[in-house]
Amino acid sequence: MEPMVEMRGVSRRFPGGHYGVRGVTLDVQRGETLVIMGPSGSGKSTLLRCVNGLETLDEGEIIIDGMHVNHLTTNWNKVREEVGMVFQGFHLFPNRTALDNLVLPQVVVRRRPPSEAKATALRLLDRVGLGGKESRYPAQLSGGEKQRVAIARSLAMSPKVMLFDEPTSALDPEMIPEVLDVMRSLAREGMTMLVVTHEIGFAREVAQRAVFLDAGVLVEAGLARDLIDRPETSRCRAFMQRILRRPEGGIAAWT
Repeated sequence: MEPMVEMRGVSRRFPGGHYGVRGVTLDVQRGETLVIMGPSGSGKSTLLRCVNGLETLDEGEIIIDGMHVNHLTTNWNKVREEVGMVFQGFHLFPNRTALDNLVLPQVVVRRRPPSEAKATALRLLDRVGLGGKESRYPAQLSGGEKQRVAIARSLAMSPKVMLFDEPTSALDPEMIPEVLDVMRSLAREGMTMLVVTHEIGFAREVAQRAVFLDAGVLVEAGLARDLIDRPETSRCRAFMQRILRRPEGGIAAWT
């Protein structure tokens, strides 16, 4: 079976010659959850933005379910119909209710009848635990609820791939589990997901594989548990030691 996402020598160069990502080659299988890890500025978000066309490739190619997304003739609207993205900052329409935030993209982009779009929106809001809150505006929702609306909005477009760019980083700690629970359910249902996160418990439990980026380069890739608990490269090992450091000062044991 062909991978859902294929990246071949993907590079994105910014003004001044700085590379956001450089020479990344990676496959993501259908139904796989892949976690992308690395320090700040390592290229994690840039890589996701290359996948859905928010960044233009300077070198290489990306293929999503047979669609080449780096060609000059690419229909980006078509690509983004198939690739949902959830950002750190929610990006909801503040003057629209939770329901309207889901209905509007379906009507405008997918050309669905309003009645069908509304039925889909209500079903998905209920699925992410927000049934009964469809008439609330973003300002009336908690951070965790806003992020769940953002996830439901992406799902409403019936994507083949979901991209998550540190979806819990802007949330209070008590709100993180409710978002991760939705993502776990998506993984169980076989959604193909690329997830930028430092939520180690989620990565161990849900992800089949993980990759580690540094300075835009793919340094290490492997089974998620192996990369987290038994990293092979010194750079990945040093990073994991830092993020696994316990509040009392101890380091999580390498197993």
